[in-house]
Amino acid sequence: QVQLVESGGGLVQAGGSLRLSCAASGRTFSNYVMGWFRQAPGKEREFVAAIVWSGGSTYYADSAKGRFTISRDSAKNTVYLQMDSLKPEDTAVYYCAAGRTWVVITNAARYAYWGPGTQVTVSS
Repeated sequence: QVQLVESGGGLVQAGGSLRLSCAASGRTFSNYVMGWFRQAPGKEREFVAAIVWSGGSTYYADSAKGRFTISRDSAKNTVYLQMDSLKPEDTAVYYCAAGRTWVVITNAARYAYWGPGTQVTVSS
């Protein structure tokens, strides 16, 4: 049974940093892509970043490019999202997701497994 558990969210001032973690368990993820999505109140869930577990190819939404970095630690079965230069508009619940594919995917519907989410709040 696949389980994804996010951690690392919190309250930070604009310009600050946070590192989110996603602990994955239940299977080998070498043929999976791992993604981060976020959902702000009253808005649809949106893609943030993704990494192909095997090979490490990454892809970012325009809003994340240059500020966020996605990475994975295969030994710990953990995916990270380093978020720097945070802005108030980054405030949202951040979700980790896993999809069984060898390529980067940005469509949330193609991710089969989801974590419960972690709240990130950026104050101005």
